[in-house]
Amino acid sequence: MSQASRGGDGLTKFQRYRQRQQHRGMKMLRIWVPDTSHPDFAAEAKRQGALLRGRPEEAEAMGVIEASFDWPER
Repeated sequence: MSQASRGGDGLTKFQRYRQRQQHRGMKMLRIWVPDTSHPDFAAEAKRQGALLRGRPEEAEAMGVIEASFDWPER
């Protein structure tokens, strides 16, 4: 890494940003989420939906989905 990319403290801009966030009480979190463009996504979503259909948890799951998305008016 070039000297110009580092500040006088020897840290990169991103390292300084992380440090500031940590001092503010923030924690970095990295998570993996499903890739909706993956060819297998739709089939897996359909499979999981079929497993949920008719179960007591279905209403709760649908409530979370409905609350999480701004559905267009028809």
